[in-house]
Amino acid sequence: MHLTLVHNPGSGKGSDADELASALRDAGATDVSLRAIDTVGDAPPDRGTDRVVVAGGDGSIAPVAVWAAKAGLPFAVIPSGTANDFARALELPTDRADAAALAADPDAAIRPLELGRAAGRPFVNAANAGLATHAARAAKPLKQKLGPLAYAVGALQAGTREHPLDVTLRADGEERFRGSAWQVIVAATGAFGGGSRIGPASPDDGILDVTIITAGPRPGLVRRAFGLRRGTLHEQDGVVRITGHDLEVVLPPHEPWNVDGELCDDLTGADGVTPFTVEHHAIRAVVPS
Repeated sequence: MHLTLVHNPGSGKGSDADELASALRDAGATDVSLRAIDTVGDAPPDRGTDRVVVAGGDGSIAPVAVWAAKAGLPFAVIPSGTANDFARALELPTDRADAAALAADPDAAIRPLELGRAAGRPFVNAANAGLATHAARAAKPLKQKLGPLAYAVGALQAGTREHPLDVTLRADGEERFRGSAWQVIVAATGAFGGGSRIGPASPDDGILDVTIITAGPRPGLVRRAFGLRRGTLHEQDGVVRITGHDLEVVLPPHEPWNVDGELCDDLTGADGVTPFTVEHHAIRAVVPS
């Protein structure tokens, strides 16, 4: 099996391309081509490639998955980020040797998945605005030292300092929410933040799942945090769940988003609108049989 390995040296745990290529060969790959993450899109995978393998954090997965899909190929993941939410959501191995073995396994299952887009930017897990974005910004300098615990520390800091946002949500042409909210989450897999998840979200139903945590007393955020960790947030009072294919989220102008763990300051324009779309079964992931 010929694999094209896309590696991201800047991911949370780093990635030594030669070591990863060697692990793939040890797992049975007959040939491994190397591509750096910043060259994806410049040219298609090498001729004869059977699968694309991405080694990096959650933010690396969507662009590589799109690149693979354009070539008609499935993609596998060797998680090497801080949170590895995509691997957790799809129950992929997080041990590098096990992940390499799955990537090179010709009998592994191939699962079609949806692809979300926030103002055109692809994502596989979730896009967040509000507390989660500020938590991610606070966690960023702590990741190297604290690992996934950095997200909890960042969330605590954001919960004590930030304020609710004015939010309007339109789904498939109909206004479905207008009010003040602590957080807006637009989900594909629904996993984010090193262990948080949106319980009802499904990555292969072709529908985006929106969760809005409406404004309320600050101490109540502790209960919201527990709901996120348990995947039961949608069951709580004061939490709004909306689904749709084409969404418009209206926030204060230039409000930042956190998309698959990447902070994005350019998705919300001067009018405050961020459009979201979903592509059903647009990408194909290698998963355990």
